[in-house]
Amino acid sequence: MTNRYCEVLGIEPPRLEGVKDHREANTFSLLIVALLEAGGPLTLEQVAERFARAGIAPADQALRSLKRCRPGRPPVYREGDLYALDPHAWETDLWAFRLGLRPARAPRIEVVRPAPAPLPGPDQPLTPAELEEAWREERLYGKRSVRRVVLAVLDAHGRPMQPGEVVSFLETCTRWHGVRADHPDFGRRGSPVAVLPDGRWALAPGSDALVRAARGMVRERIEQKRRWASLQPDPVVIRAQIRARERRQAARAAEMAALRRVIVHGFPPERPEVVVVLDVNRRDIRGFAREELDSARRALEGYGLIAGLRVRALLEGLGFDPGTRRLAELGPPKKSTRIGRRGRTIRITTEMLIQGSCGIRRPLGDAATLRGYLASGARTRLLKRLEADAKSLCALYEYGRLHGAVRLRWRGLDEMIPVPWVDRCEPTIHRLARRALESGDLLEVVVGKAPPWEEPWAGARPCRVLEDPEDRFGYWIVDRESRFILDEWDIQRARVRAVTETG
Repeated sequence: MTNRYCEVLGIEPPRLEGVKDHREANTFSLLIVALLEAGGPLTLEQVAERFARAGIAPADQALRSLKRCRPGRPPVYREGDLYALDPHAWETDLWAFRLGLRPARAPRIEVVRPAPAPLPGPDQPLTPAELEEAWREERLYGKRSVRRVVLAVLDAHGRPMQPGEVVSFLETCTRWHGVRADHPDFGRRGSPVAVLPDGRWALAPGSDALVRAARGMVRERIEQKRRWASLQPDPVVIRAQIRARERRQAARAAEMAALRRVIVHGFPPERPEVVVVLDVNRRDIRGFAREELDSARRALEGYGLIAGLRVRALLEGLGFDPGTRRLAELGPPKKSTRIGRRGRTIRITTEMLIQGSCGIRRPLGDAATLRGYLASGARTRLLKRLEADAKSLCALYEYGRLHGAVRLRWRGLDEMIPVPWVDRCEPTIHRLARRALESGDLLEVVVGKAPPWEEPWAGARPCRVLEDPEDRFGYWIVDRESRFILDEWDIQRARVRAVTETG
């Protein structure tokens, strides 16, 4: 029997005994390992018994810990009493890495650097190159007094220097040195810096001890910088790893772009007698009655991602095995939220999310009405209502895919709820806006309500993406015609379009 979870992740099935003592091991992570080991859904009681056999904790204690660790959060999902794993979720891959179940994609490279030449002793004069290495972009304040800085410069050049020449040299090393050409302390009695009749600065007689201290100060800083540099990764290696990561992301983005996606919706949800299959890529929708369910199952075989309400239970009732396909649950990512000062709890429904995200007033049909259609044999009306529901679910899916979240608006509440079924390499609005900003192209967007199913780009308007002057990472999406700044949450669809006209 194949382990589907590990097959998707490309790892060997783990053993709890080999992971239980890992530094990242906790109740939730060990639950993930137990599911990876089983390769399928388990009840919490079964997981607790497996914990007991692995010597982690007695079964009753393990069960209490499992119930307290919020076991139904991503990448784990719950179907009845069973808990299963989403192997395509990024959290699953991250936990596999953290627990040592897969190697790092960018392995650590040990860079062997040649040992630097030993620094001279305090009897040897400084050199300008040593000063540049020690003081590059340094703040020469505090312990590095103006006298010591000037002594070091004069010692490195081995001759008297004009004050402006000293300041100019320091400017090539750092902007923060505090030395002025009209320094009032030089030339006085006891000063280590003498002022010659022609105005040049020179080392005063008897300043040998201070000069040696300045040499030690500079060379100590050089040793410290070299020691820190030896602990830092090589910039060449970092750039190579960044390029490799960008190539992996581009390949993943191309894979996601080529993925065939479908919305499946049926009624009744547990044992569907009527099913609607909506092709997201081709904008095609088909309905199947009870005697045509075999055709519906065959139609689903060509897709790599299946989305719907209670999609796993629906596919099970339909008798379709999803295998290793991606599944997107379009139900609420969380059950409830609290609002107001008193913390009033409201229950979140799919209808609320579709209305808040897409502006569709009547997103889903009433269950009682659908049962009436089914009981009376009104298959045509039932199919039309299910097709309308599937289109609403498709609009919600497209909105979540664009923003990585769905919008909840209820009275004074307006917030975005992240959804777990959006891949990190999807073309989200943030990525599209950054691409348009960097390339200077237009960002074509559909704002307001979800566009008609037949014309997904109806009402699209070209926009400019401008940098936010107050936020280095922010941007503004500005309507090219009205010159208004658009609310990013109101955008239903977006794509980058090259500028073909001037002006």
